[in-house]
Amino acid sequence: MAAPSGEQIYREVQDYYGKELQKSEDLQTNACVTLARPLPTFIKEALKCVHDDVVSRYYGCGLVIPECLETCWILDLGSGSGRDCYMLSKLVGEKGHVTGIDMTDAQVEVAKKHIDYHMKKFGYQVPNVDFIHGYMEKLGDAGLKDESYDIVISNCVINLSPDKRAVLQETYRVLKAGGEMYFSDVYASCDLPEDIRKHRVLWGECLGGALWWKDLYRIAEEVGFCPPRLVTASRITINNKELERVVGDCQFVSATFRLFKVPKKGPAERCQVIYNGGITGHEKELEFDANFTFKEGDVVEVDAETAAILRSSRFAEEFLIRLAAGRAPAPGGCCPAKAKEKIVDPFQLVERLEAKGLAPKPAGCCGPKGCC
Repeated sequence: MAAPSGEQIYREVQDYYGKELQKSEDLQTNACVTLARPLPTFIKEALKCVHDDVVSRYYGCGLVIPECLETCWILDLGSGSGRDCYMLSKLVGEKGHVTGIDMTDAQVEVAKKHIDYHMKKFGYQVPNVDFIHGYMEKLGDAGLKDESYDIVISNCVINLSPDKRAVLQETYRVLKAGGEMYFSDVYASCDLPEDIRKHRVLWGECLGGALWWKDLYRIAEEVGFCPPRLVTASRITINNKELERVVGDCQFVSATFRLFKVPKKGPAERCQVIYNGGITGHEKELEFDANFTFKEGDVVEVDAETAAILRSSRFAEEFLIRLAAGRAPAPGGCCPAKAKEKIVDPFQLVERLEAKGLAPKPAGCCGPKGCC
């Protein structure tokens, strides 16, 4: 029996998320639950503003809230009931804008129904959020133009797409130069066998369509992005005996990555950077990814790729950037003697975190009271 076709996947995912799942507690694995990680106060406050009906229909696998959001234009792929869109609507401010796109009519209708509620809650005169019914592989068909967004986010939905390359290509197209794709999703430890890929429930539960993590790196670079930057990862457990038998030895993680669309401007050079501080919620320390954490005022030597990202993205004004002199870059710090190999494998990151007792533990699915 062949793996499901693209049209069949669309139809079954729409049914699964539009009809079978009525609330997050209906999920059969913990692949689509939010991780129990401390949240900055300003995000907690934004979450409290989201309507209960919207939160109860949320099925994401993480909290995809990047930093430095004021006035940004953001696109949410697979926005579902709109929980992340409404939270971001508050964070970008009235001068920013958030667009949510989803292929499931029932979810889009839930999101649209509460626009007025949230705009009044935030005190906005003009709505800064809109929701579109459409496909993330075909953003052009939904009217989304080239280089129109600063940030594209996605929360546990790319695994549901039958054409991941098209999703990344379209994302690259709609991002402005220096823009970022910041997203959480489910990744597999191997190229999944057919019996997993054709399993209807595993598709709906975000596992059957999970990409082998190495394929993400390959596809992203082929499309034009800088190499993916791993932010965080957590092991996924399947507390369902029938599904465990189907999955066998395949392992899964929920991981957050960031991809940057960096203009090609000739050879890049390693640099020393100093974080100026002041980004909302990250005033003293910016945890950029699994390899680099920038503390206010500290000099950190970074590789050419990281320097190019900081220079060309919305983070440029948040750093003092200068050329480094004669030393090899050190991931996460400025001392060459302490240089370590960059962590790119989400499964390796999970093992390191678990060994240190730092691995985030899965929490219950988000209900009306929110996460954390």
